[in-house]
Parts: sequence; C-alpha cells; structure tokens
Amino acid sequence: MRTAEKPRILIIDDDRAFRVGTGALLADEGYDVDAAPGADSGLEKLRADRYDMVLLDLKMEGRTGLSVLEEVRGSGNDVPVLMLTGFATVDSAVQALKLGADDYLTKPCDNALLRSKIRAILARREPVLGEGAARLVGNGPRMREVLRSLARVAPTESTVLVRGATGTGKELIARAIHDESPRRNRAFVAVNCSALSEGLLESELFGHARGSFTGAVQDRKGLFEEANGGTIFLDEIGDVSPGMQSKLLRVLQEREVVRVGTARPLTVDVRVVAATHQDLEAMVEEGRFRADLYFRLKVFQIRVPELRERPEDIPGLAAAAISRWNERVEPSRRIAGLSDETVALLTAFDWPGNVRELMAAVEHACIVCDGTRILPCHIPEEIREGPGEARRSASAEAKGVEQPRRYQAKDPGAEREAIVAALEDAAGNRTKAAASLGMGRTTLWQKLKEYGLESI
Repeated sequence: MRTAEKPRILIIDDDRAFRVGTGALLADEGYDVDAAPGADSGLEKLRADRYDMVLLDLKMEGRTGLSVLEEVRGSGNDVPVLMLTGFATVDSAVQALKLGADDYLTKPCDNALLRSKIRAILARREPVLGEGAARLVGNGPRMREVLRSLARVAPTESTVLVRGATGTGKELIARAIHDESPRRNRAFVAVNCSALSEGLLESELFGHARGSFTGAVQDRKGLFEEANGGTIFLDEIGDVSPGMQSKLLRVLQEREVVRVGTARPLTVDVRVVAATHQDLEAMVEEGRFRADLYFRLKVFQIRVPELRERPEDIPGLAAAAISRWNERVEPSRRIAGLSDETVALLTAFDWPGNVRELMAAVEHACIVCDGTRILPCHIPEEIREGPGEARRSASAEAKGVEQPRRYQAKDPGAEREAIVAALEDAAGNRTKAAASLGMGRTTLWQKLKEYGLESI
C-alpha cells in the first residue's frame, strides 16, 4: 500500500528519457511518481486512479497535451496540471492557462525551478481550513480532494449536495461547511428526512399554527425558521415524498416558508446543505425525484469516499476513536494505541459500514481490552474473519451445503500462485479471494505478508 503522506504525481510525456529522469528526480524528492508514454495511456490512468498533480507535455505524437487538458477539465477532474514543452510560445501558454493549467514550464527544465513550481502548485491546491474542519480525519488523496472542495465552497452561499454511502460521515462534512462559512456563529440545524412521515416532516421543517391539526395547541416555529441566518442540513433528501419535494423547491426558489395551517409566507435566510446515499440521477429518470429540485440542490457536489477507498486513513480514524474513548474513561482504562498487527487487520477489512462501523469496532475493542494496547483478539470476530463469513459458514454447515475447500499446499510456491490467481479472479477483492480459497480474511492477509504480496 502506498503511503498517504507522499503526493502522487503523474508524468504524461512521450519522451522516455524525460519520464525516467524526471521520475527519478521527483522520487528522490519524496513524491510517489507514475508515468504514461502518451495521451491515451495518461487519460486511462487519470480515469482509473487519483493523483495530486500531473506533469503534461504539450507536444506528443498523436494527441496534444492541450487536448488532454481539455478532456481532463471537461470531465470535472480538477487535478493540478503543470504544462511542459520544448516549443514554448506565448499563444500556447495562454491557451493552456485558459484551459485550466496551473502553470507552464519550458523544456529542458531547470531542476530547481521544476521542484519549486511543483511545491508552489501543491501548496496552492492544499485546502486552507480552520478549526471547523478539525473533526474530519484523513490525509490520503481522496480525503484531500474532499477537503479542497470543502475549502472552496464553504465561504460561499451556494447550496451543497453531499453524496456518499451510509456511514461515510456526510453530516460531519455538512457541519464543517457551516463551521468554515460566514454563518458559523449562527445555528446549524440537522434533520433526517427519512425518519419522519410526510406530515410530520412538513410540520418539523416549516412549523405550524395553533389548531392546524390535532395536538397543535400553540404556534410553533419550523426548523427553517430556527436556522434563520445559519445552515440547515437535510439528510437523506432522496427519501422525501413528491409532495414534500415541491414544497422544498419553493423554499429554495423563493426563500420563503409557509407554516402548516396558514397562508402567510415567512422569509428565511438559510443556507441549505443536503445529503443522500441514493442515485438521484436514476431517480430523476424514473420520475421519483423532481429534476428541478435536483438541479437546485446540485449547485456544488461533494462526494465522500467509502472507507475502502481510503484505507490509508484507517489508522488515523482508529486513533481518533481511541482519543474519544480516553476522554470519557478513568486514567486506568485509557488505551495507548493499536498494535501493528491490529492496524494491518483493520486496514485489510472492507468496512461495508464505513467510518461508523470502524468507530464502533474500535470502541468495542477499547471495552474488552485488558491492557493498554489493542490487539487483534480485541477486534470483533466478524471483522477478524471477514464480513459475514462466520455466519455464512455456520448456516451452510447447518444446511449440509458443501463448503469451499480450504487450500492446503505442501509447496509454498504453489500456494503463492494459488493466492495470486484467486486475487486475479476476484479482481483484487480480498474477501472474495479468501472465500474462494476457503480461508479467513486474516489468514489471507497473513499469507500475503508472508509471500510479500501486500501490494496486490
């Protein structure tokens, strides 16, 4: 696994000598360097992986660097790009900058100038955030991209749509947007739209007048009014009914709410941050979500990666969970940290429940830990063995279903080849590979370490 601290740089250049020489230079500077010999292979790498910066040659055989840059920016990828060429002209420099290049450098490059420009571009692209984002843990490339987006949108008044699977921390992102905005000293109000029926949700959001329904014994402000001057977070926006979608659209368009049981609109000054784990585009196509509301919500989108997409952040997240535990318990019950084996175990797991599941697992380990350091035996069994594997195995045995044959090779070379083949068949999914080999995830991880295959 690559280290999170190393910025990843992709060199796209058809000059092999330049790729090799510059790659070695940047590797010596501490960067994680990848290279592509042309435009098409470079674009494939950018689609398949994430980089912190691209060095892009202007003149290449076939497609030009400008066409590559145009396609990269057209796809929404804002990776920093330093254009390089041996054919410098003012026009090409201006065109590159207009298309979204961060800077321009003439070949042959002065090494000191190249290093300086790279450092300057990476520094400019790093998010500048204050204490409001302190609860967001992660220094890997995917979380740095989230933080860059957050830093850009937080100071604005724009509506934000946060996308991501359940348990990824969408509400933390929403709260950080508020805390980093000019509204930070006003209210932040969060509501789970999927937890309330349509009638209750309308009353919660917009308020109601006395006598508007049974039990309405007095006038009541809604959450939009409570958030006036601040931010309202609408979690699980994809679960609201068509009727409520229409009412929310009016609020976004007119900046007005109407309490249940009245006809008088009330002006509100509220920034809206919404979140969903659902595919809103598909819901719009199917007619289950209003297209006009969708476009109002997606002014600026932030996608929160799943935990398995950012394994380099797992040790930091686990350490944050331990810190929270230590703040709540007596000094005698405080935990010093995780053993190396435990870190490896947690990093190898797929985490279907994302950050929420990880935090719960670490807290469980803190509870059962009888020392000062968390060992693999303290981690919940379903994580040590792989998600649901023990339950599936027990259920299958009870039903008389034949289990996968546990691979038992007398020849270590044959076992190594079998593990590599299983990983290839499973497209790198370690849970599937372990199941096909008839071994647990922890056993597979130990085998990978034994045979030097951790990077597969």
